[in-house]
Amino acid sequence: MPNRSEREGSQARNKAGLRSFYADLHIHIGRTGKGNAVKISGSKDLTFANIAHEASERKGIELIGIIDCHAPSVQDDIIRCLDNGEMHELQDGGIRYRDTTILLGSEIEVRDPGMGEAHVLVYFAKLETMREFTLWMSQHMKNVELSSQRIYVPARRLQEEVAARGGLFVPAHIFTPHKGIYGSASNRMADLLHPDLIAGAELGLSADSEMAGYIAELDPYPLLTNSDAHSLGKIGREYNELLLREPTFAEFRLALAGREGRRIAANYGLNPRLGKYHRSSCIQCDSIIDEREHAHVRCPYCGSAKLVHGVLDRILYIADRETPRVPAHRPPYRYQVPLDFIPGLGKSKLNALLARFGTEMNILHRAELAEISGIVGEQIAEHIIQARNGTLGISSGGGGSYGKVLRS
Repeated sequence: MPNRSEREGSQARNKAGLRSFYADLHIHIGRTGKGNAVKISGSKDLTFANIAHEASERKGIELIGIIDCHAPSVQDDIIRCLDNGEMHELQDGGIRYRDTTILLGSEIEVRDPGMGEAHVLVYFAKLETMREFTLWMSQHMKNVELSSQRIYVPARRLQEEVAARGGLFVPAHIFTPHKGIYGSASNRMADLLHPDLIAGAELGLSADSEMAGYIAELDPYPLLTNSDAHSLGKIGREYNELLLREPTFAEFRLALAGREGRRIAANYGLNPRLGKYHRSSCIQCDSIIDEREHAHVRCPYCGSAKLVHGVLDRILYIADRETPRVPAHRPPYRYQVPLDFIPGLGKSKLNALLARFGTEMNILHRAELAEISGIVGEQIAEHIIQARNGTLGISSGGGGSYGKVLRS
């Protein structure tokens, strides 16, 4: 098997000098290098350094967004990585570790009067800029050391502060009932945010591009699919293929704007039916509401009104189109099941595949069926190819439980 530099060299750049890079732009910090909690629900081994190593060496992802870099204790970890020479800051923005560039981001909770909570993502080019932003946020936030904390200013004011520092503003997991803008805060994004200061929108694990096509105001925006990883293993469960010259902040900005040939070439994500909040569910009897049924007031199985409304039901409720329309500029959304969903693919077999092919991206995108079969057997190999092609059988998730891949 060629080494990584040889594989990348074989991926020809186009005439403009651009090529494809994989990007996962929503990864949490669980703990700092000294053990201080940042994302309470995040794994303890989700440190800045560990995330960089996992993304570069195991996942094969060349651009990542770590979205708890506003925390001063995380910034101390970043400075240590820079000072010891393990990483270096790029002139065009981002921090380089081996084959991977890290974008410095933050996830922030907003809540305007009369609306529910919503999470947003912001990204900055330089550590110095992020530190200045932290200083400003600390005046409007109760605990700037923690992840996803509420900021006590209007959402539009936050957007203006981000834009003034040259940052990028992206509403997070927009459809989820747990603090997505459409799922929790408002029927329309424009009621909460400056439309012109939105760089893109993140779909979340329970939606895809076609589902977003029910909402007309989303048409101008590029859509991102990210992992929202709370553990190292979940990095890259959803990701994007970006056409760039190099993986940097400046190039990422161009890709979101679709300028100078840079663009989002594809979204790779779970089939929405695998998401935890795709369908409505009944708290009383734990039933997932059948997909052929749409909006329910009561559970069709037990009659309870205690429902958790799923993403699909919410979209259909707020839709301003009877059928979805996917704009021509939007890239293909490719259903892809992460390797840890594959039936029968345990840790030892996955490690054997990694030893042969180097990274998960190579297994998912480049390894041939016969090569995979020789290591893990024909059935698992066929499941991996089906995952690549989006043809694995699945059952729907809902109410906070993931859907499942069906064994053939």
